Amino acid sequence: MPRGFFITGTDTGVGKTLVACALLHALARRGERAAGMKPVASGAVRTVNGLRNEDVEALLAASNVKVARELVNPYCFETPIAPHLAAQRAGVEISLDNIAAAFAALAERADRVVVEGIGGFRVPLNAAEDGADLAARLDLPVILVVGVRLGCLNHALLTAHAIVERGLVFAGWIANRIDPQMEAADLNVDALEQRLAAPLLGDIGHMSTPDAAIIAARLDLSLLR
Repeated sequence: MPRGFFITGTDTGVGKTLVACALLHALARRGERAAGMKPVASGAVRTVNGLRNEDVEALLAASNVKVARELVNPYCFETPIAPHLAAQRAGVEISLDNIAAAFAALAERADRVVVEGIGGFRVPLNAAEDGADLAARLDLPVILVVGVRLGCLNHALLTAHAIVERGLVFAGWIANRIDPQMEAADLNVDALEQRLAAPLLGDIGHMSTPDAAIIAARLDLSLLR
């Protein structure tokens, strides 16, 4: 198994954090030391202890390795906008070197590091680099979270193409049924199974209160490429 996985999505709000936490639970059940990482988070609450982002908090809670928050989340911005814009507003430039160093430190403390990407796969991080560059820099196999809703076929196929074009391992994908009213949802998932060159690791039904621990039991990690 690789030293970790990069979790990307067809868009923002498709369940990347939920899947990342579920994967952490699943790895822990296999007896592995598993740590989550969200290199860049935009949209945080200012507290007496500094900025706090709910996705980062979820990853910290789901990890079974105690690590410094600064390693899990090197860049945290208060404004919930695209990361390169949030960084500009904060007077900061996101550095892949800094993120890679934090990842290396986490990898020394854990058997597996689950890295949650930002938004979609090609979201800009700075003037020249994006999420795809980050996945390539960390050299991690990619797991794609598909938010099953109208438009998901195009988004999933384009994202899969981008993953392969970067020379990255497309390790698997997970269907997350975020729209309970979507017509022909099963047929959409079937269409993606036929077209995506990676195994379906799990099909998450709509949950009014998503529970990563429950979802972990429904993931088939034996299929990972």
